[in-house]
Amino acid sequence: MSELSVEAVESLDDDVTVDAPEYVLYGGKGGVGKTTMAAATALASAREGTATLAVSTDPAHSLSDSLGVEVPGEPTRLREDVPLYGVEIDPERMDEGPFADGEGADPMGMGGVDALLGEDGPLGGADGEGAGADPMGGGMGTMPGADEAAAMQLLLRYMDDARFDRVVVDTAPTGHTLRLLELPELMDSMMGRMMAMRERLSGMMDSVKGMFGADTDPQAGMADLREMAERIERLRAALRDPARTDFRVVMVPEEMSVVESERLVERLTEFGIPVSTLVVNRVMQDLADVTGVETEWFVAPDLEHCEFCQRRWDVQRNALSRSQNLFRGRAVKRVPLFADEVHGEEMLRVVAACLD
Repeated sequence: MSELSVEAVESLDDDVTVDAPEYVLYGGKGGVGKTTMAAATALASAREGTATLAVSTDPAHSLSDSLGVEVPGEPTRLREDVPLYGVEIDPERMDEGPFADGEGADPMGMGGVDALLGEDGPLGGADGEGAGADPMGGGMGTMPGADEAAAMQLLLRYMDDARFDRVVVDTAPTGHTLRLLELPELMDSMMGRMMAMRERLSGMMDSVKGMFGADTDPQAGMADLREMAERIERLRAALRDPARTDFRVVMVPEEMSVVESERLVERLTEFGIPVSTLVVNRVMQDLADVTGVETEWFVAPDLEHCEFCQRRWDVQRNALSRSQNLFRGRAVKRVPLFADEVHGEEMLRVVAACLD
């Protein structure tokens, strides 16, 4: 197996730099360490003086644990000494979901998001049957879940937020993330159908107005729909722009993780989303081999005398060997297997050094 090339970090005395665009998304299989990577990147970015928002789109939040501070459901400054902000999605707040921007917008006059996405709503239902079966036509089918919709709402809301110079996203496990990334396409299609429906209804409303003298504005809500469609397009363009977005796939050196990472990269490529960085977490190597930093506290696996360590290293080497095609043409960052849990500022700075 050819050795992975990484640049050494000479010292952790100075703040670790973050070479990343304005949007950094960490994705991958569940349990591979996405939250740790996102927390480390966000903290290092803020320590540089960059106003950074750490966003968790994973319903099973652990960003608070990694950063050692409570992360609320609204963007909140987490540190006084550095411009670090954080927010975790709250799927229960679907009244502020993708069809409302916190101002209570209900452009279709259909009772808000709950009415649209609910089981009996026009965009809900199961498998296209029953009351929720695609009444707009065109095979739109069932909308993604509330978690993905809430996550997309956050990205739409914060992508143009002047308070933040960088947004670091801790995404949900692969399946949820792919549904999240499919949402702009689905919402774009849905918005077109909703606007077409509104236009068709306009003629009916004109007739009603003429017959009964009702003071009804047939164009009410159209501006809101068009604004949402424009925001969706801006987000899609940003995610596909390698100068603005780096989707970093996190994996561990095990066969199943490699397989899922290959599938994720393939799907992201289909979406036109660039993947320029792969992070290999929990590699059984000395920290000094990964970062060039000597530390007294790091406990390295004993690959010379420990049979268990040797066998696990063989498994990892085989997985890494299989990953060579995946690595080709992309930056590969290694993070070693730590004996202790990774949380707190010191450990996150070490991880950030591995990602630098």
